[in-house]
Amino acid sequence: MSETKLNKTDAQWREELTPEQYAVCRCSATEPPFSGKWYHHKADGTYVCAACGSALFASDTKYDSGSGWPSFYQAMDKAAVSLHEDESHGMRRIEVRCANCDSHLGHVFPDGPKPTGMRYCINSVALDFDPVA
Repeated sequence: MSETKLNKTDAQWREELTPEQYAVCRCSATEPPFSGKWYHHKADGTYVCAACGSALFASDTKYDSGSGWPSFYQAMDKAAVSLHEDESHGMRRIEVRCANCDSHLGHVFPDGPKPTGMRYCINSVALDFDPVA
């Protein structure tokens, strides 16, 4: 990942992302549970940011949390994501963003499996996938 954060105008993001991707990645919306294309996905590879292509999660850290969204127990690298307090919707949560382009990905909760005990609950629309060649 580059040391310089990707910085685009709102107009550029609107042009490059689908309306659903824009709503989630740039406006912190959430896709409906059990609706995302990566929810049941099981191939080997790397889940990347749909907005900038940065590597975020390895497929071997993905698990079925039953939450309705793709879930991972850790990020590829601690520097791949940034965490932010989120007190919206009358809840207190930790938001997960792409560290490279600041896109909203989802939230992380301390109720995941070993070895980390974390559940990164991520919107499918915020992800793309690079299969293992």
